[in-house]
Amino acid sequence: MELSIENILLIGSSLLIISILAGKSSYKFGVPTLVFFVLVGVLAGSEGIGGVEFDNPRAAQFVGVVALNFILFSGGLDTHWPTVRPVLWKGVGLSSVGVLLTALALGGFVHLISGLGIFESLLLGAIVSSTDAAAVFSILRSKNIALKRNLRPLLELESGSNDPMAYFLTIAFTALVMAPDAGVVSLIPFFLQQIVIGVIAGYGLAVITRFFINKIRLDFEGLYPVLAVGQMFLVFSLTDFIGGNGFLAVYLCAVYLGNQELIHKKTIMRFFDGMAWLMQIVMFLALGLLVFPSQILPVIGLGLLVSGFLMFIARPLAVYITFLPFKMSHREKLYVSWAGLKGAVPIVFATYPLLAGVESANLIFNIVFFVSITSLFVQGPSLVRVSKWLGVALPTEEKIPHPVDEFLRERRQTKMIRLLLSPDCETVGERVVDIDFPNDAVIAMIKREGKYLTPSGYTVLEPLDELVVLVDDDEAILAVLDSLKTQDFQFERNL
Repeated sequence: MELSIENILLIGSSLLIISILAGKSSYKFGVPTLVFFVLVGVLAGSEGIGGVEFDNPRAAQFVGVVALNFILFSGGLDTHWPTVRPVLWKGVGLSSVGVLLTALALGGFVHLISGLGIFESLLLGAIVSSTDAAAVFSILRSKNIALKRNLRPLLELESGSNDPMAYFLTIAFTALVMAPDAGVVSLIPFFLQQIVIGVIAGYGLAVITRFFINKIRLDFEGLYPVLAVGQMFLVFSLTDFIGGNGFLAVYLCAVYLGNQELIHKKTIMRFFDGMAWLMQIVMFLALGLLVFPSQILPVIGLGLLVSGFLMFIARPLAVYITFLPFKMSHREKLYVSWAGLKGAVPIVFATYPLLAGVESANLIFNIVFFVSITSLFVQGPSLVRVSKWLGVALPTEEKIPHPVDEFLRERRQTKMIRLLLSPDCETVGERVVDIDFPNDAVIAMIKREGKYLTPSGYTVLEPLDELVVLVDDDEAILAVLDSLKTQDFQFERNL
């Protein structure tokens, strides 16, 4: 079946619904939901029962880049800085040094066992060097398993920040394959340029984005997520245009925004959470359509060797070397090593050699696809069992938390205070978003003229407003009083 304007919506909607229904059963078996989306795409492809003709790597790459922007931005918005801060350097090390070591180790192995050249082998290693936390935590959440000693935020930080490094290595080794005389040394200025410009642009544009969102007054709340989408793509494209790493800039921008006060922040975050899921589904479906099963069969033997080396040697070696400066138990290092699941991102990166005209691009693409699927099927179902076996699992209560309890658990508030704003208070007349309210506290309600209202960023503080505030500790109370320019408060209770 050929894609046309007349049937593309029918095919797309049908595949989307089938994928979601099929993925619903994945939690029962401990297999990441997204792997079902790939399989549906393969079955719907030209060699499957659907017979959909799709052999366009450029279109698949475009879909992948757009989707990756949404996924990184959503992940960045959900990154809670106080939780991530204790594992910052470990996560940064894994997402940079760890990715590089994985690529080098795997590339060297591939060069020894295959007929690929050294740069082509390193290119393959670079493509599969990043991890997919969405796959990891979809399993952990479904089994109601938590992890000890900040392992969860560590893996979240790594997965959210390691795609830029894998992208850089993919582009760099693709260039070396096409022009081997350039030499590895030529990559150093390019790397520094990508990282430095990416960091500066990501932070600078994030500050501008926050100011723009908070100052502009739109007539409809639903337009704010649309505005955020436009600014997200502006951050990516502008950073890429000036020579920086657009993926890094997008992620850093989102982390900054996620830890600042924004107008309609909850609406924006919910929108991007839904869009991230949609983009992951679309990306896996498109990549599944792009795969020809008949081309996968000849590389199964080589693919198994590559997958095994990556899971049992390359990834653990990279983790152990990266964590040398840090104090961690062998059990924790082993679990981080085993939790390095692959997702759709390596398959997206594998389209770059295809479009660049690399001679062995088809072989690399098929091996990468096989490695990603193998990782999901082998490591995915065993994550919960391994976490218990290694003693890093922290079981939670078998109950559905009340929404208020869940909110308090996530924000970690432990105290409630009430504050009364006197008519001469300096913050009277200002919007909530403009008062520099501390991130580790939240205004839950405002009592005004005998009625309670839920404030938003646009809410203007009025004389005699009684604010119900949730805070972590006494230090946070002082920060709240300082931001509101008042000392008239009443301690309510511990929560």
